Amino acid sequence: MGRMIRKAFSFGTILWTLAFAGASIGRGQTPQPAAPSTQLVLLDTDIGDDIDDAFALALVLRSPELRLLGITTEFGDTGLRARLVDRYLAAVGRADIPVAAGVETEATNHFTQVAYARGGPDRRHADAVAFLLTQIRAHPGAITLIAIGPLFNVQAAIQRDPATFRKLKRVVIMGGSVYRGYDGGGSALQPPGPEWNVKCDPAGLQALLGAGVPVFMMPLDSTQVHLGRPQLLSIVKHGSPLTDQLTLLYHQWAEGREWPSPTLYDPVAVTYAIHPDLCPATPLRIEVDSAGDTKPVPGAPNAQVCLKLDEKGFLGLLLGRILQ
Repeated sequence: MGRMIRKAFSFGTILWTLAFAGASIGRGQTPQPAAPSTQLVLLDTDIGDDIDDAFALALVLRSPELRLLGITTEFGDTGLRARLVDRYLAAVGRADIPVAAGVETEATNHFTQVAYARGGPDRRHADAVAFLLTQIRAHPGAITLIAIGPLFNVQAAIQRDPATFRKLKRVVIMGGSVYRGYDGGGSALQPPGPEWNVKCDPAGLQALLGAGVPVFMMPLDSTQVHLGRPQLLSIVKHGSPLTDQLTLLYHQWAEGREWPSPTLYDPVAVTYAIHPDLCPATPLRIEVDSAGDTKPVPGAPNAQVCLKLDEKGFLGLLLGRILQ
């Protein structure tokens, strides 16, 4: 996935401005240069399996606080994931954003949105690790990397050029499980356990925490936010180019299930990048073991960890921007 604008006039003015800007881009006009206060960001994503990556990308595209320098794909068939992103961006009038394919890995999980991805252009993509490092060199100390998948690209970038990687402003990740595990559909909180992104590449998070870059972690403790059916239907019925892509990807993810509720893990990481007050972070020292467990231990903090999210504020921001 701070966001609460206290003055009604300011809120209305911002929404009008964003709507006008979105309409201009949709008509093919050239986006205006970013304002000086705009954050430069890179998005590293394993889009195509779960549906939350698609919502995270939607929030990035609709957040004027962010200037998206490029998207790198992560985990499994990264070339096919890049095709998915190409199609998504073209459909919303943002084909100007570079897309690079990351480190390919084995993946036994189900690529649910493969049919949508195969509808994207079949072209050669740049190497994601080289792209990341090139962007960091071009904007030293200025880029926020938002990583919402396993950290294979991050790990490779650190190994290839640790000095350049340290020139990132910060890294915001969705990953980890500190005091809360996967809810599993029940109401009771579950004990912590390996979270998917970290479980797939524990060495990636170990490398990141030792890389000398500020790390902000959004673990299961704060990211298990469910999108209710009324909210979901409001997106499906909205009928904009952006919500149409979310609808197509949602139905492929759902695979015949009757309106399952998405869990919005990844948009929380984007939300933190633009409104950290919705998820205040606690400095912790996180130890990562080979199984992917992320345990708080005594010692100097190596991450800022969001343990509790303002879910109402988060959902208000996400839906407000997607439906603007």
